[in-house]
Amino acid sequence: MAKLTFPLSRIEGHAQVVIETRGDEVMSAYFQAMEMRGFEHYLVGTPAEQMPVIVPRICGVCSTAHHIAAVDALEEAYGISPPPLAELLRELLLLGQLIQNQAKSMFVFTMPDRLGVKSMFEEAENSNAEEIRSIIASRALRIREVGTNIITEAGGQFIHPVKAVVGGMTSGISSATAEKIQQQLEDVIPLARELYDTYWDLSLQLQDRIGTWGDDSPSYYIAAIGGREQNFASDYIHILGPDGTIQDSFLPRDFREHLTLEDTDYSYSSRTSFNGYPLRANSLARVNMGEPSGLTYTDKYLTRFKETFGHPAHGILLYDLARGIELMYGLERSFAILEKPLDSEDTDVPYTPRDGDGYGLVEAPRGPLIHHYQIENGLISKVEFIIPTVHNVMAIEQALRVAAERHIHPDRVDMELEQAIGRVVRAFDPCIACATH
Repeated sequence: MAKLTFPLSRIEGHAQVVIETRGDEVMSAYFQAMEMRGFEHYLVGTPAEQMPVIVPRICGVCSTAHHIAAVDALEEAYGISPPPLAELLRELLLLGQLIQNQAKSMFVFTMPDRLGVKSMFEEAENSNAEEIRSIIASRALRIREVGTNIITEAGGQFIHPVKAVVGGMTSGISSATAEKIQQQLEDVIPLARELYDTYWDLSLQLQDRIGTWGDDSPSYYIAAIGGREQNFASDYIHILGPDGTIQDSFLPRDFREHLTLEDTDYSYSSRTSFNGYPLRANSLARVNMGEPSGLTYTDKYLTRFKETFGHPAHGILLYDLARGIELMYGLERSFAILEKPLDSEDTDVPYTPRDGDGYGLVEAPRGPLIHHYQIENGLISKVEFIIPTVHNVMAIEQALRVAAERHIHPDRVDMELEQAIGRVVRAFDPCIACATH
């Protein structure tokens, strides 16, 4: 049996793909997380109220989602609810993460696949590709910067935010600061539209060149949002069936009654499934579940997407196009929130710590994130992280197998296989730094 190993780049963390073949038959395709983090173990014994400032250190990219999920878990354990203004500020904080993550994923991680270059920050040999690359790179960083600025103002600092606390937020946002960010949003929304239109056209050209959108098998999708308002701090997880109907909805504390969570013997990342079927999380899941939001450009792009690719859409590379819709949603929804008074009332409520257990749920850019804490004598006695990437592992491996079968022949292996593997994995935008606990 032959084994092909492909290290991966332009993802968060360290992973590789291993494909095993016998002749031209693909026997297996493994997505391997190669690092062990251990946060679930060494957080035992931590004072519970310190969790919101510790767990963001799991990842410098996903720190905002971990920050909010930790606060949510403690609030459920303590039996308290934050005031409405705090919930609005938390939504804004999560939207900042959505903006910066989707801009980075689209224009830094996956745009090189469309242009045939290795990096958006290295000069392309092709003059046409170089002209597009140079324009996109600078504009993409401007859009991403707005997301980081929103996180900084709503969260206190960009990496590892601190302003979400048990009971609410430490403070609101002044009208002067809100107006400043609104101006930044007004400046970049036209740029985002131009970049997304370019990305859309280049993606169609990529599909024409490689002849596929990747694995387009009808699938199940998982997300903690849905409907008109894409609330990324939802209470319920939803499963969308291949036919486009909701098959199941459940609270995060009940996830084991609805999902199968298992470890593997070849990776440090676990994986989930639904009734034995692979799940898909992340942007395509949310777009498949989403409805018109009342936001001008978001609805325009959502309508075009569904009219072009159907509902639900299944092609793997459509994840990348779905991120553009979410980028626009993040920009437009943030602008709408910043029009409201964000410093006119209390941002937190008093509380009394108590022992017990709590579950926190956030729809992170990569999918549903669950934090589960058990508290004894004010200390963490058990902690569990269900990371968005683990929902995608089985779907990633299925799509990798489809790609391998397309490019492995009796007499040769197409050189395109390495590129196809990179496109598949990057479409799911995995975060290995988070997934290995």
